[in-house]
Amino acid sequence: MAFLPREEHPSLIVGFDLADDAGVFRLSDDLCLIQTLDFFTPIVNDPYTFGQIAAANALSDVYAMGGRPITAMNIVGFPVKTMDKEILVEVLKGGFDKVHEAGAALVGGHTVEDLELKYGLSVTGLASPDRIMTNAGARPGQVLVLSKPLGTGILSTALKGRMLSPEDEVLMTQSMTALNRFGTEAAERFGVRAGTDVTGFGLLGHSWEMARASQVGLVIESGRVPVLGQALELAAMGLVPAGSYTNQNFCSKSLSVAEGVAPEMLSLLADAQTSGGLLLAVNPDRVEDLLAALQKEAPRAAIIGRVIDGPPGAIQVV
Repeated sequence: MAFLPREEHPSLIVGFDLADDAGVFRLSDDLCLIQTLDFFTPIVNDPYTFGQIAAANALSDVYAMGGRPITAMNIVGFPVKTMDKEILVEVLKGGFDKVHEAGAALVGGHTVEDLELKYGLSVTGLASPDRIMTNAGARPGQVLVLSKPLGTGILSTALKGRMLSPEDEVLMTQSMTALNRFGTEAAERFGVRAGTDVTGFGLLGHSWEMARASQVGLVIESGRVPVLGQALELAAMGLVPAGSYTNQNFCSKSLSVAEGVAPEMLSLLADAQTSGGLLLAVNPDRVEDLLAALQKEAPRAAIIGRVIDGPPGAIQVV
């Protein structure tokens, strides 16, 4: 989007210039509209589960802005000549159920014929202007909290190679289908104004976006980062998606890595996530209460680092 001119509108609170998770448009003094969309190809074999994951992933962008989803619309590309339509029915059922779990309404959508299956949603949400979270709100001295473990990209790569254990497949699916609603509710309760969700750019990429937008540095304590299943062991075997290497290279000029951080840990931090968790910057006097509230629904949520007064966009991995 960098080639487009910056959008200027008096009611636009968040546009695309700082790579935030969704757009935010002020409707009145006490109400904002949040809009986002996302879609992708299947990453699991079961069509119903794929629909749930795709919906949770799209809904997450509204949660990452501190909002509440109210409506969603399907976006579908479907190979009608080569794939059984019952597969599409199951995908759409999965999305429908997950939208309803979020308390939103599915109001329509659009389907085109494509060479491969693609599915996602356009989601609209609401929030109060004083409760919006953005990736530009982090301040030195705050603590970084991650609501879900990392590793879905590595595990899905192992699944494609038929090297993923049934136990890890269950863990991966549970993580990707879990809504980020509880993270947003905890963030609102404890006054968090800086957040993003960890998706395709990995923890490193989204941390860099937050640090750049907030004009701060971030320290990630790799030993405290929650890991999904056997993701580290699989990364050490080379089961790392190509996007993760791209993420690591993208951040390399802003990244410093302490001696002793294993290469597989760096691969995990750069791992491209699908429907990943929320990364929140929390005031230190409120972080323990927030974490306790969050862990009631997201037990793997953890403190993973801190915000520092450093060069804008700088990421230290220790």
